Amino acid sequence: MDFSTENMIQALEAALREAGALAANYSFSILGAVILLVVGLIVARGVEKWSYRLFGQIRGFDETLRRFLSKGLRYTVLVLFLVTVLAQFGVQTASIIAALGAAGLAIGLALQGTLQNIAAGIMLLVLRPFRVGEFITAGSISGTVVEIGLFATEIKMLDGVYLFAPNSELWNTAVTNYSRNPQRRYDLTIGIGYGDDIDLAKTLMLELANGDDRVLSEPAPEAFVVELGDSAVNVTCRYWTMTSNWWQTRLDLTKAAKLAFDKNGISIPFPQRDIHYIPTQPSRKRTRAKAG
Repeated sequence: MDFSTENMIQALEAALREAGALAANYSFSILGAVILLVVGLIVARGVEKWSYRLFGQIRGFDETLRRFLSKGLRYTVLVLFLVTVLAQFGVQTASIIAALGAAGLAIGLALQGTLQNIAAGIMLLVLRPFRVGEFITAGSISGTVVEIGLFATEIKMLDGVYLFAPNSELWNTAVTNYSRNPQRRYDLTIGIGYGDDIDLAKTLMLELANGDDRVLSEPAPEAFVVELGDSAVNVTCRYWTMTSNWWQTRLDLTKAAKLAFDKNGISIPFPQRDIHYIPTQPSRKRTRAKAG
């Protein structure tokens, strides 16, 4: 019993000596790792602030993309410092990097659609085919852009309906931006009767366009016959206006043209067709039968 107790004491002393040796050997490594982690946190935070200010100096740089990239740089620096700390303890960093790569690939495959939206969101924020407040059409989507995020874009439809559109759909579709250019053209086309005075119709339309302050003098409005339709002679008045005034100017001039045409006896015909009736000749058999 005494021999067993003595052996246990000796084993405990040996374990303590080994632990002390390990502590002595790794104390500097542990201290260095802690210091390295603290430095990594400070550097990562500094890189985030520096990159955030740097991106802010770029004119027109989107705020959402600015935050996303600065935080991405911060976490990249943290990962690099963490790998360096693990290397201090003899950990095979190559295997860790390979494992992280495999995990990233698996996550990427699982979140393929989400990552596509993020990539599309970054491209939309960088290339800026549209901005907040602009009216766009993309496929079956038409409305005013409310917010552009990394995953989706919020759009207010013409009827006031809220639309949450994934960025990948907008990126993979041709986008028509009606608000980007400061000026827009409109062709006001009205059909008049074939017996009406074409020159008078052109004069009236030009007077209306030139008399509206919202219509630009350069390029100057012009009027011309654009088509000889089935039921009408289509006369067009082409004018330019500021984009902000385009819609209301179109409505007002269309109404004014109708009133001016009515006042001057110019008709706006509705579609009509001329039907010519050709009586059929009675067959010879029927004629002979009646004669018999």
